[in-house]
Amino acid sequence: MKSTILLRITNAIAARADCLRPPHNNAFRLFNGFTEGAKEFTVDVYGKTLVIHDYRSEAPARADELPDAIAELLLERISFTEAIIYKRRKGRTADERNGILLRGDTPDTRIVEDDVQYALAMTLNRDAGFYIDTRGVRRWILDHMLGKTVLNTFAYTGSLGIAAMAANAKEVIQTDLNRVFLNVAKQSCAMNGFPVIKRNFVTGDFFMVMKQFTRQERTFDCVILDPPFFSTTAGGRVDLENNMTRLINKIRPLVKNGGNIIAINNAVYLPGKEYINTLNDLCSDSYVSIESTIPVPKDCAGYPQTVVEQPFIDPSPFNHSTKIVVLKITHK
Repeated sequence: MKSTILLRITNAIAARADCLRPPHNNAFRLFNGFTEGAKEFTVDVYGKTLVIHDYRSEAPARADELPDAIAELLLERISFTEAIIYKRRKGRTADERNGILLRGDTPDTRIVEDDVQYALAMTLNRDAGFYIDTRGVRRWILDHMLGKTVLNTFAYTGSLGIAAMAANAKEVIQTDLNRVFLNVAKQSCAMNGFPVIKRNFVTGDFFMVMKQFTRQERTFDCVILDPPFFSTTAGGRVDLENNMTRLINKIRPLVKNGGNIIAINNAVYLPGKEYINTLNDLCSDSYVSIESTIPVPKDCAGYPQTVVEQPFIDPSPFNHSTKIVVLKITHK
């Protein structure tokens, strides 16, 4: 098993030669084990820091040499590596789940994408705090949000809102349940020289904040909807497999006539056709329409020469389980 996994990672590295070129300050997926032949692992690159994600459901029966073997391979193949973080999704402790330093001393604290700087806090949560698969969304925002007003819901560490600020949006509101995550967005602001306007960072439950904005008759040119797969709060329930329509309808009143909703659904077990059918049902009243879809970058999905396994559930017409649609909203 170990030799097969190491071979798959080696092949994935060879396919990403373009990503590995200097100046080594970007973020990309180095290995997607779900499609590239070892579903237990993925490896991401953040600047000169590599992050190994271990999705094995059970702890090994004896001393586990595999993470160290992967780390040694990465050090050998990726010459610019300065730190390696290991995250075990089913780890026994918070430190194991959020990440321990396998190699090196100091992980990177920022990356650069399309000339925009993003702060990193890679051991703050089970993921690395910056989503590589939404790179295309940040590019779309950079290209379309000049002079616009933007609301970024479920903002997390705020990368999509930071992209809107870099696009010279007129106003960007970032809202999330967790103030600690929003503080990372403020760090990104400082890195780019953007003003940190306190009222534009709203800590609170999605359902409560949307209700408040609706009562205030706030409207935006674009509302970004990138919720977690599942969560329950006093305000309501998020379930991307079963109630994406409800979430979209919560924000529809906040979108100006002719404005957009970026609706991101990352439910792994939701087929792409089912998601499209859900959106088509929304579009049946002629006040919502699908303007475009945004593909996930190839480094996340895998390359033709490296893909050896098909996804658990068919994501087509999307190229990945992270399904991204730009909706246009029309009012009566």
